[in-house]
Amino acid sequence: MRFDGSKNYVATEDLKIAVNAAINLERPLLIKGEPGTGKSVLAHEIANALNLPLIEWHIKSTTKAVQGLYEYDAVSRLRDSQLGDERVKDVKNYIKKGKLWEAFENEGKCVLLIDEIDKADIEFPNDLLQELDRMEFFVYETGQTIKAKTRPILIITSNNEKELPDAFLRRCFFHFIRFPDDETMRKIIEGHFPNIKPRLVNAALKSFFEMREVQGLKKKPSTSELLDWIKLLLIDDIDLETLKEKSPNKLIPPLYGALLKNEQDLALFERLAFLARREIR
Repeated sequence: MRFDGSKNYVATEDLKIAVNAAINLERPLLIKGEPGTGKSVLAHEIANALNLPLIEWHIKSTTKAVQGLYEYDAVSRLRDSQLGDERVKDVKNYIKKGKLWEAFENEGKCVLLIDEIDKADIEFPNDLLQELDRMEFFVYETGQTIKAKTRPILIITSNNEKELPDAFLRRCFFHFIRFPDDETMRKIIEGHFPNIKPRLVNAALKSFFEMREVQGLKKKPSTSELLDWIKLLLIDDIDLETLKEKSPNKLIPPLYGALLKNEQDLALFERLAFLARREIR
């Protein structure tokens, strides 16, 4: 079982090595990188390339580790008991399986994505250590031990919003997805827009990378935002000369809303345009 990238996902050589190392070691693969660099999409592409089912657990600030195992709905059981419902006799009717439970009982291998683990409480990763090590957990309400039939390929993503515990990091194979260089970005664009004109790619990438280099940007545009921008340029048939326009009034690129995501960054570009106009005068 080997991952060599896919038609829709341009994986660098070091990323492919990391994925295959994690698979061979049977360790969770911890993926970090800028938002929009394809961390979550990687799990989808691994599943597609290896023809495996994908189970996704998207983490929120309120998510608790136990929710990945199961949840016991005691309130519903109490209400049903007051109404004389026969379902209360079997506690299993009030157990909701979590994503780890789904992955553990899956027939054959699967890919399990734990997405944006750093959004949760700092103790969240440590609360899963034993379950991820042993690939099993105990359900107290039913007395069951749920054990993985086959160890899933576990992909864990983080946006580096907070530090993860050392004990958790020791159990993972780590890879940092670096922001794509010009050559890699061209391959990504060609994968999404096979018939795009090279001159438009050249002009779009020049504007995109120049924008990322502007000092003081609160949020630099990402790969996914570049793809959205190019899609809009193609739909609206923005001509190459408009994109390459260098007059002070055109410092903000057309359809900038796909690239700039907050008013501070827009104000920064407006100030730069104002200063450029003053210099011309």
